[in-house]
Amino acid sequence: MLHTDVLSGWTTGARRAVSPNCDDRPAGCVPEVLVIHSISLPPDCFGGPEIEDFFHNRLDCDAHPYFDELRQLRVSSHFLVRRDGELVQFVPVTRRAWHAGESVCEGRNAVNDFSVGIELEGGERGTFEPAQYRRLVELSRSLMTAWPAITPRRVYGHADIAPGRKTDPGPGFDWIAYFRALA
Repeated sequence: MLHTDVLSGWTTGARRAVSPNCDDRPAGCVPEVLVIHSISLPPDCFGGPEIEDFFHNRLDCDAHPYFDELRQLRVSSHFLVRRDGELVQFVPVTRRAWHAGESVCEGRNAVNDFSVGIELEGGERGTFEPAQYRRLVELSRSLMTAWPAITPRRVYGHADIAPGRKTDPGPGFDWIAYFRALA
């Protein structure tokens, strides 16, 4: 069972791979919402080191044509759930990860200030593995226990907070199964 420490922001059971792409949350800002993303680098390729390399600013942008558009980006998320269910944590939840970009959630801008970003390894056109759903539900419960402002009604897809700009986690993400398992 996962446990997220409110003081440190680290989750037991997650492999730490600390990203430099984060900063302090503004005074008075705490985690209030979850934002679920999907990512694969290159698109629809799974299992390689590219996601972690990207979140650590060491991605070889000459290794694949798709990477050229990522060259200047400095991004991270709090968590990555790999296809096999492995949980990787890049940023403590007490800090602000750079995952949401230009977005609006619950009528508020600067979504990174009050959100937790969770990346699922997967393509926006594909589906996700049962192990990913199990780990995502376990992680969601841990975060909801640590920060009671986070509730099932306050879980969003990246597409929900950045419509027209983002489409992840995509139509292959089974929201109904996720929320049923979370209940």
